[in-house]
Amino acid sequence: MTPSIERKRWNRVVRFGLGIAAAAAVAGVSVAPGVLAQTMPAQTVPVQVTTSASTLMTVGQTTSVQSLTLAETEGPYYKTNSPEVTNLVQDGMQGTLTTITGQVLDQNGQPVANAFLDFWQANASGAYDNSGYTLRGHQYTDANGYYTLTTIQPGLYPGRTEHIHVKVQAPNGPVLTTQLFFPGVAQNSRDSIYDPSLLLSVTSNADGTQNATFNFVVATA
Repeated sequence: MTPSIERKRWNRVVRFGLGIAAAAAVAGVSVAPGVLAQTMPAQTVPVQVTTSASTLMTVGQTTSVQSLTLAETEGPYYKTNSPEVTNLVQDGMQGTLTTITGQVLDQNGQPVANAFLDFWQANASGAYDNSGYTLRGHQYTDANGYYTLTTIQPGLYPGRTEHIHVKVQAPNGPVLTTQLFFPGVAQNSRDSIYDPSLLLSVTSNADGTQNATFNFVVATA
């Protein structure tokens, strides 16, 4: 084959390839990658890396450490070896029936299973039972850190506002001794031990009972 014939064929191939590329650009149609690779010079295309918002949030997230529940004085009336009960109310007992629920959590907000809670309080007249175990009892949280206490709203005794004592302890953790208070009690502002961070969240029911909630945050080691 003569050089002139070979050159003519080569020119036809080049024109054919350029024609396909031009037609694709004008008409907006896709061309097989193999054809363009043979007829167009290689180009470097910048790659844009995108990161989703959820990925950014995951990477940037930090665990929020919660403050430990405030410790308060034990007071003079604590007794060891209270019965294991969740209901402190006895037949004929005076006072507003109150059901307190909540969780025991660690500082990362995770529930603490099998945490120990020991409650004691005055009766509706403000008196403690120091010879027996009336309005005293301990319990343990369930697998999700929940507890429930059925009791009455305590009364006042001289120098104090209404409050419930409690000791809380995660398994193998230190003991937290603190007190829970009721909202709307006038003596709160005059009580030297009262702290608003220890207020129960109370809801009154149509039948005269009330529900309350409080979550404890404790150290686990």
